Amino acid sequence: MLATILTALFSSSFHYHSAPSKLNHKRSKRNQVRLSFSMICCSSSSIAILSTASRIDGTVSRTRTRNSLSLLSHSFHLQVNVNGNHQLFIRRRISRWCRVSPNASSSLELPLLPFNTNEVLVPSESKTLHLYEARYLALLEESLLRKKLFVHFVLDPILISNSGTEASFAARYGCLVSIENIERLDVGALVSIRGIGRVKLLNFVQSEPYLKGEVIPLQDRFIGANEISSKVIAVKDALRSLNSLEIKLKAPKEELLQTCIANSLTWAEKEPSLECDQSFIPSPAERISFAAFQPITRSTQSETLKLQQQKLRAMDLKDTLQRLDNSLDLVNENISMVAAKLAIQSLEMQ
Repeated sequence: MLATILTALFSSSFHYHSAPSKLNHKRSKRNQVRLSFSMICCSSSSIAILSTASRIDGTVSRTRTRNSLSLLSHSFHLQVNVNGNHQLFIRRRISRWCRVSPNASSSLELPLLPFNTNEVLVPSESKTLHLYEARYLALLEESLLRKKLFVHFVLDPILISNSGTEASFAARYGCLVSIENIERLDVGALVSIRGIGRVKLLNFVQSEPYLKGEVIPLQDRFIGANEISSKVIAVKDALRSLNSLEIKLKAPKEELLQTCIANSLTWAEKEPSLECDQSFIPSPAERISFAAFQPITRSTQSETLKLQQQKLRAMDLKDTLQRLDNSLDLVNENISMVAAKLAIQSLEMQ
């Protein structure tokens, strides 16, 4: 039963399509995010996930993941009551070294939308969600009241005991997102979102009908502009070269009319006009350092999985210069890969 609930939390119908806006792409319905979770209730000391979660993919899998607790800012202890009630109890534990002073920065209280580790969202990235359950439509309405903002975060499984009845999770890779476009449907809505900047979850303040929490901004350590300006220029030039090659790749009709790279870079170069504390908005150099971590047209499954790992590392880094170096390496690698695909495409068209 635990496997069923965990599958619903982390892999039940999480299929998304990165999409900049309705004007710049044609959506593929089969690639839209479909969110379906268990009902979540809470008290002051714990959060309980009640009822068996529904699945529409028809599969159940057990994943055993072991990560070091010392790397996590928040962790949760989940214990299953296997006497017929199908309940999980989550107790939040915050590591001593992760505590943040209330005066360290401004905080926001926002709706929270959880995803699995394969769906981390980085600043500058965009994607489209299909929200159709009542609780998530309610989350959408509150987000609209809160200046079109909510938090996209990852519930990361870190330990499953040998008995199979206990599991621990971490709330990681929080990203403040802005709603860019909404298309109302007969069932639910298509919501285009944009990653703005990284955030840390301090507290859960609500869990019914959807999660809500207090978050603070996470930004890179300050580095003088002169130290990174040349690297920023190099990354931007490389991204434009990659985009020029990528648009030559033959793509299915439902693919974006604008590449994800170009979309993210265009956003990163502009100063976001958001009605929130400026500490939540990363510097231009930090925004550009994330722009390279976008999918390439006609990416293979192995290339997509590799990108996911690179995105996780990028979210963990607090050094803009190091992330820019990693971005430049990734872009140059992608330029070589796309050039090879173009050569094969040319041969196939002869």
